[in-house]
Amino acid sequence: MDIKRGFANAVGNTPLIRLNSFSDETGCEILGKAEFLNPGGSVKDRAALYIVEDAEEKGLLKPGGTVVEGTAGNTGIGLAHICNAKGYKCLIIIPETQSQEKIEMLRTLGAEVRTVPAVPYKDPNNYVKLSGRIAAEMENAIWANQFENLANRQAHYETTAAEIWSQTDGAIDGWVAATGTGGTYAGVSMFLKAKNPTIRCVVADPMGSGLYSYVKTGDIKIEGSSITEGIGNSRITGNMEGAPIDDAIQIDDREAVRVIYQLMEKDGLFMGGSVGINVGAAVALAKQMGAGHTIVTVLCDGGGRYQSKLFNRDWLASKGLSPD
Repeated sequence: MDIKRGFANAVGNTPLIRLNSFSDETGCEILGKAEFLNPGGSVKDRAALYIVEDAEEKGLLKPGGTVVEGTAGNTGIGLAHICNAKGYKCLIIIPETQSQEKIEMLRTLGAEVRTVPAVPYKDPNNYVKLSGRIAAEMENAIWANQFENLANRQAHYETTAAEIWSQTDGAIDGWVAATGTGGTYAGVSMFLKAKNPTIRCVVADPMGSGLYSYVKTGDIKIEGSSITEGIGNSRITGNMEGAPIDDAIQIDDREAVRVIYQLMEKDGLFMGGSVGINVGAAVALAKQMGAGHTIVTVLCDGGGRYQSKLFNRDWLASKGLSPD
């Protein structure tokens, strides 16, 4: 009998899905790691599990304790699920700009949610810094600190990357993913490069993020903005330090929206906004490399968490965007 023992044991082992419409267009095998099929609905379930279990193993989190985190949503949702399954409390600090669906889901799961203004990381009231200060003032609490906590990228080194390598029988030519904390990109890149140094590892970046500029020029410069949530950065996080990067591809919102709607209408996949950046960059990489290559990216989460924005034509129009 193949039975998973609770929520934590059900995290991971997601399938790779061939993105037929984009694969057929490019002549490459473009594969998406179906992280939306994790029990909490996103790739962040892996980091949430590893962060909590790492704190348990180190004796930092005692029974009845609280996990505090500043998050754009999905890590918080993963942490809320894990905390419920393990008997901890969960306190989430989230920018008020994030989708109402994610904020409401966190509250439904029983997390205490505090919304705060969205300000740059350099501001002391940035949601990440604020969550750290709050955790430090509480008893029997830990700060998940997903951006700097290396348990994050370790989760992807040990599980996500190992699964991708096994599922492709090592026949992979390119890996491309956007970064927020950097955990997914870095963990997978470090594993794949150790297995085969010729695999191209490429950062996908939205407008409004400085990572594309950093890879191309060595300086972090930010231009434009993006409707995507939870990805992009204006700094190099602890999880991204030392991660191998061969190149970066920047995808604007117009292309991301086009990709998201093509995935829904031609591939039957109802995906979140960051998937548009990931798959858009995978398509661009496929065109660079030429036909016959296998490229893997991440299907981070489903579209239901963004329905009031990304799948609302009036809202898109207010941003100068259209799926058509």
